[in-house]
Amino acid sequence: MKIYKNLEIKKHHQQSVVAIGNFDGIHIGHQKVINAAKKKAKKNRLPFGIITFEPMPIMFFNKKIKNHRINLLLQKKEQLKKLKLDFLIIINFNRKFSKLSAEEFIEKIIFKKAKCRFLYVSNNFKFGFKRQGNIKTLKKYSNSYNYKTIITSPLKKNDIVISSSIIRKKVSLGKILEVNRLLNRNWCIHGRVIKGQKRGRKIGFPTCNIKISEYMIPKLGVYSVIVKTRKFQRKGIANIGYRPTFNGQNLLLEVNIFGISQNLYNKVINVNFIKFIRPEQKFKDLEQLKKQIKIDIIQAKKNV
Repeated sequence: MKIYKNLEIKKHHQQSVVAIGNFDGIHIGHQKVINAAKKKAKKNRLPFGIITFEPMPIMFFNKKIKNHRINLLLQKKEQLKKLKLDFLIIINFNRKFSKLSAEEFIEKIIFKKAKCRFLYVSNNFKFGFKRQGNIKTLKKYSNSYNYKTIITSPLKKNDIVISSSIIRKKVSLGKILEVNRLLNRNWCIHGRVIKGQKRGRKIGFPTCNIKISEYMIPKLGVYSVIVKTRKFQRKGIANIGYRPTFNGQNLLLEVNIFGISQNLYNKVINVNFIKFIRPEQKFKDLEQLKKQIKIDIIQAKKNV
């Protein structure tokens, strides 16, 4: 998969089938669109690629939105690579780009740069300055700029449209089993282990501490997890919260990896969430906390 960051697209990736969107999470709804576009590309012997935006437009326009992503860009690229794209175009969503009108977007990006033949979008796709462009706009200019717009019908489960918004809602409610089904994989936080206060080690449960970064915040509490690194894959238990027993002030993800005792400080780990165990709570003393952790670990080992 070739990744383009400057819109200087090679000739052999032009005259292509292209799907456009944020694709946050690459959930089963996204996968449906991508697979349909891939099938069209194969049938017409054309290259297939995706156009996406970084940062996500909602995070660009509203700087107060810090925790919103289902996946980091790094994870998005990894998932798309698994889906066997020919190319990925990552558009730098900056002030200049945000001022392009809908027709300018079509002319400059879709026609002149990508030169795409078939364009796949969702039925609620909006684009251009102040989101003035939509499906009607794409169809209006399709003959002028030599492409065909294909609208994919949304994927539904129990009459509910599968969307990134639905998944964010379920993550915030701790409904991880449902989230993982909608992603067709485990929801995962990717991060670098930072130095903590070593309280877990002192009470017999050493943890790897990770800042949440731009991820959306799941329901605070304890989860069964699977931790993956380049060197190992292990079951574990994680707590996400403010550590009220210790009067913590900062949100932190703490992970106790079963069977691993070495110091992983500054190492990158992937924490795959499996199941929500219980909400975060404040304990009256360390003994009560230790007792509950032992119960949580027994539960976590049953879940993974």
